[in-house]
Amino acid sequence: MWGRFSALMGAAAVCLATGGAQAAPTFKAKITRTQYGVPHISAADYGGIGYGQAYAFAQDNLCLLADKVVTVNGERSKYFGPDGVTTIAFAETKNLESDFFFRANLDVAALKTNFDKLSADYRNLVLGYVAGYNRFLRDTPKARLPAACRDAAWLRPIHLDDMLRLNEERMIQASGGAWLRQVNAAAPPASKAQAALDAPGLPADPAQFGLGSNGWAFGRDVTANRSGVLLGNPHFPWETTNRFYQVHLTIPGKLDVMGVTIGGAPGMSIGFNRDVAWTHTVSTDRHFTIFELSLDPADPTAYFVDGKRLSMASKAVTVEVKDGPPQTRTVYTSVYGPLVVMPQVGVAWSAKTAYALRDANRNNVRSGDTWLDIARARSVEEIKAGISKTLGIPWVNTIASDRGGQVLYADITATPNVTAELAKTCAPPSGLGPLAATARIYVLDGARSACNWEVAAGTPSPGLAPGEAMPSQIRTDYVANSNDSYWLANARAPMAAFAPIVGPTAVAQNLRTRSGLMEIEARLAGTDGLPGKTIDPAAVEAMLYRNRNLAADLAIPDLLKLCAEAPSGTSTAGQDVSLADACTVLAQWDRRMNIDSRGAHLFVEFWRKAERIPGLWATPFDPTDPVHTPSGLNAAASAKIKTALADAVELLASKGVTLDAPWGQVQYAVRGDQKIPIHGGEGSDGVLNAQQSAWVGSGLVPFHGSSYIQVVTFDAKGPVADAILTYSQSTDPASPHFADQTLLHAKKGWVRLPFSDAEIAADKTLTVTTIAE
Repeated sequence: MWGRFSALMGAAAVCLATGGAQAAPTFKAKITRTQYGVPHISAADYGGIGYGQAYAFAQDNLCLLADKVVTVNGERSKYFGPDGVTTIAFAETKNLESDFFFRANLDVAALKTNFDKLSADYRNLVLGYVAGYNRFLRDTPKARLPAACRDAAWLRPIHLDDMLRLNEERMIQASGGAWLRQVNAAAPPASKAQAALDAPGLPADPAQFGLGSNGWAFGRDVTANRSGVLLGNPHFPWETTNRFYQVHLTIPGKLDVMGVTIGGAPGMSIGFNRDVAWTHTVSTDRHFTIFELSLDPADPTAYFVDGKRLSMASKAVTVEVKDGPPQTRTVYTSVYGPLVVMPQVGVAWSAKTAYALRDANRNNVRSGDTWLDIARARSVEEIKAGISKTLGIPWVNTIASDRGGQVLYADITATPNVTAELAKTCAPPSGLGPLAATARIYVLDGARSACNWEVAAGTPSPGLAPGEAMPSQIRTDYVANSNDSYWLANARAPMAAFAPIVGPTAVAQNLRTRSGLMEIEARLAGTDGLPGKTIDPAAVEAMLYRNRNLAADLAIPDLLKLCAEAPSGTSTAGQDVSLADACTVLAQWDRRMNIDSRGAHLFVEFWRKAERIPGLWATPFDPTDPVHTPSGLNAAASAKIKTALADAVELLASKGVTLDAPWGQVQYAVRGDQKIPIHGGEGSDGVLNAQQSAWVGSGLVPFHGSSYIQVVTFDAKGPVADAILTYSQSTDPASPHFADQTLLHAKKGWVRLPFSDAEIAADKTLTVTTIAE
């Protein structure tokens, strides 16, 4: 059976993209691995680079990618059963719901059409990736494949269609993918399908998943070497294909870039070359709008636009189910996109109205050329020009620095061209326009074509906001972002307001934003305890790994006053709880999230509830002092504050965790039989080195947070980069690179990345593999 499978994989042919003609498939790559299993892929062309990159990734993460291929093809119920769960758009979703969504909403024909319009370089990169993955399957005896999938019926060769589906899933994670339940639940009124489906509420905002990052770039006015210095600190999942993978890609004279890519994505997502370094942070833009449809009273699947009656498109979607009969649903789409429902907030399909979702990232394959342009850029101006031309960045800000000491902040993404005036004049007849104020969900009148997204000249996809209408600035001091809007990209020069759909201004900032700006300004003032007043990589690393808990600095002084007045509180369960020991522990805690910090977990559990208390702060937000306000605990909320602390004491007692346990004994990563202590803490606490963890038994196990971290500058020879991949390169427990960087991260260690040929050759762990076909 395995022999037949191998023969099938060997028959999968891929042709290189050329200017129009097709040549015989030719792929060749050299894979050189250095310390911690980092592959350096060198080839003569883009097809070879993709070929080697996929082969290396499959060596480390075969089952991870094969599993995701099942997902985007809508086959999870077939292989794993309908009630299992997977992760879509950073949220857990049942297999059956995932399958219906992907089968109904991915338009492979349109994706292929758009793919054919891309550069030959990127098309060859993708085709090479397909060939490289399949080559690994052919080369590897079944007994040497990872145990997690070696016997799986779903392990198979991949094709271009799979790559396009995988890319689409990544593009819509902050738009259509986040609306999966709302799309799946849409059915005509009084239908059996509508009665059988759950009624979903608002989709979760990315911030609710802790989805974020820190991106800092420092220019020549503040750096010690007068060149750019960049911190890239994305906070992303530790599992699934949203894991990062380190790689170095080289085509002599054409490409030389190092960093990380999202699992299964050819090319580079975050990284650096000889002249620029870049990173991304999740932006505040809304990459979708809702359109209210005015229906034909005689037919709830027909609607009017400018008085013209249109019929919704419908199709039956069938999902195969393991150990059960296939399931079929009918799905409906409009000229704007798929139908959606959120009955709890009034977005319901009735006899009079229905609602449709238009997604700015639907069929966005432009991102491939966008990131290839960034990888080849020589200055931040070139990066800005590239992302403005393609509008291919899906849902992240771009922060970059260059050798000349310039820095870039740009929120130039695939965003609907919806001005404040359009949103106002096109408020829907139902009165749901206020959803824009309460949830930043923009509902427009779909009965008027004039209320569709405005088309700007020169944009690659009609209806997207042009690059010049999006926030950006190039400076020589600094820019920073930690997932608030563009407003405070530089605390010394707040930006003026853009369209509300891009993000708000003059609003309270999250605690990570405030903590980062405090750290930066203290460094530049020379008041942070470090030598001098300039920025260098060592200072940036110290700033991040200080692991300061800003919420603790803001709250504990007043909390201890409440303890002194009456060291007891009533828990949510109604129990009287002594707070004396808890207050003593918090008074002695260093307010850091280091592995030897005692009492950190007590504050973490307290703050989970305290931060939600209405009227928590004594000093309200002041837009003229956004870095330092709000602050201080409000005495009027003292009873609720004590309840939050009492609940934390009760929770830790139920877990059998002492109040003064070291943080590293409470928060740890599990690798086989090892428990590896992990420093850092909740981003909502204002911890820059953000780490989200969930209770598993008596410990907090990380699932999301600091992932790949890079600190990059430049010297006369090239880039100088320190980095760490916190969860390590491989998801295979049998790999030597399953836990090695995680162990280094526990010690706050860094890897000086070898970039030049000489640096790579000097690595004592060097291995070289050459593949060709």
